[in-house]
Amino acid sequence: MARRNRGESRARSATPLKTMTYTLFGIKACDTMKKALTWLDEHSVSYEFHDYKTLGIDREHLTQWCDEHGWQVVLNRAGTTFRKLDDGQKADLDQAKAIELMVAQPSMIKRPVLELGDKTLIGFKPDLYAAALQ
Repeated sequence: MARRNRGESRARSATPLKTMTYTLFGIKACDTMKKALTWLDEHSVSYEFHDYKTLGIDREHLTQWCDEHGWQVVLNRAGTTFRKLDDGQKADLDQAKAIELMVAQPSMIKRPVLELGDKTLIGFKPDLYAAALQ
């Protein structure tokens, strides 16, 4: 089943949980992303997919997510990309430095990020998706 890039929406004929289109940010090759995409499809949720590895991500989105959730949640410090940084880049991190790292290397953003209009979900937990989309 083909995935859509940003600007392309996916809708199914079954009754959707909500009628508006959401935006799912992430990287296609990520296993957690695949689970989220499958869940959204199985629940007939209309969404646009923004692959920030190929399309990039802007500071405005990252600032909004960090303001809502905290940069410590948005920055994926467990990932390979972050772990490969030298100690100087990891030292004294704050929101501004974390955003610069994520803009430069979007693979450091925790995945997926689902924008629901007035709020976002970071990471994939089926029960949180179900509750937010009812």
